[in-house]
Amino acid sequence: MCGIAGLIHRGGKSGDIGTEMTAMLQSLKHRGPDSTGYALYGKPLKGNELMLRFKVAEQDEMLKGFKIHDQVKERRTEVDKRIKELGGRIVEANNATEYAFRYKIDYAGDRRKLADFIEDVEGAEILSMGHGLELVKDLGDAARVAEQYALKGFNGTHALGHTRMATESDVDIRSAHPYWAYPFADVSVVHNGQLTNYWNGRRALERRGHRFMSNCDSELIAVYLADKMQQGAELKDAMTDSIEELDGVFTYLVATSDSLGMAKDVMAAKPMVLYESEKFIVLASEEVAIRSVFPHEIDTFDPYEGEVRVWKSA
Repeated sequence: MCGIAGLIHRGGKSGDIGTEMTAMLQSLKHRGPDSTGYALYGKPLKGNELMLRFKVAEQDEMLKGFKIHDQVKERRTEVDKRIKELGGRIVEANNATEYAFRYKIDYAGDRRKLADFIEDVEGAEILSMGHGLELVKDLGDAARVAEQYALKGFNGTHALGHTRMATESDVDIRSAHPYWAYPFADVSVVHNGQLTNYWNGRRALERRGHRFMSNCDSELIAVYLADKMQQGAELKDAMTDSIEELDGVFTYLVATSDSLGMAKDVMAAKPMVLYESEKFIVLASEEVAIRSVFPHEIDTFDPYEGEVRVWKSA
């Protein structure tokens, strides 16, 4: 099942996207109670500054006693050391949880090299690294994750969200959505459906030098789109190509630093409801999620099969 949601404030406006997305995802809890994820886009950082979200352990590992807590401290210290070793400077360092961290860093080097070097630390996984994107995901429903990561009051222009029902992979943070398009800045995807040519598509992208962090087909969409854009394609053109080149039944949402996009395959079996106004765009697997943000009477509609849409924040 799973539930996906997206929103974007238009005209260069911003809002409390943490609270807005939490309301939407909590209303979709029945579609997937195992984990919840957010891709939140705040004010973009300038120059060489990057916002880094990473973890060094899984939630359930923290129940194993004092030893894992000591290991978490050691792993974080090693991450700090490696950032500095590659010429990076930690501008801000905050604990999101006992095992997940939010850093602002100044780094002018190769992002892939930095990501690889950090993730060579035992237990370390980068959730996102970009100028505007902050990716948060963990076990539990939206209310729990939002409280755990203090997402209320997160100000930004647009966001994606996902509630997951684990069917083919483990219940852990690595298997949760959204997916960041490693190592590209600010590209994230949430997806409902199944890609039948996942392994062929993944191997083709791996031959082009891309690395995958999971065995989830949603990650393929993120890397596929980022690869297309790296070659010069516009987001909408890359998404249109995906309808032809990705096999299966799927509806997905994608976000970049300044855009939100939606695509449905030609069979349109996976639901998507859309509300559009001059100031706000909201999409979700079910209308109840949209009503959680707009309790007054509004008109919604279902996008057509094979349809691709992209909206800009400004």
